[in-house]
Amino acid sequence: MNWLNVFGLVFVVLLLIPNIIYAIKDKNKQNKCTNKFMNVIEQIGRYGCMFLMVFNIGIAEFGFGSVYAFLIYLFGNTLLIILYWIIWILYFKKHTYLKQMSLAVIPTCLFLLSGITMQHYLLVLFGVIFGMGHIYVTSKNRED
Repeated sequence: MNWLNVFGLVFVVLLLIPNIIYAIKDKNKQNKCTNKFMNVIEQIGRYGCMFLMVFNIGIAEFGFGSVYAFLIYLFGNTLLIILYWIIWILYFKKHTYLKQMSLAVIPTCLFLLSGITMQHYLLVLFGVIFGMGHIYVTSKNRED
């Protein structure tokens, strides 16, 4: 099962759960970002990151350099997921721009932390692409 990163799969699923709940609750939400290039960049980055978090494809990935890198990966991502869920809970109660932007930055940090600690440079690249697109699109969808 070297091709599957179980920890990465768990982290991706935990990122997706509140997003799915939000999509179900706010079905009629429209994307206010009219920049098609940035919308495409966001999606390329998002799906690239999720794919590379879960599947080991053997391109530009070298694995954890040490036990400490693995521990940083595990505990750092766990902390980011906990923070992400807390902010989602607060965001469901009251939408603010700060919470909205935090929900854009935290997954970016998770993807970058994962890529750096796993020495998975393709994931780092897609994390940067995702971060640029997601933060831009989120800023254009300001709610408060």
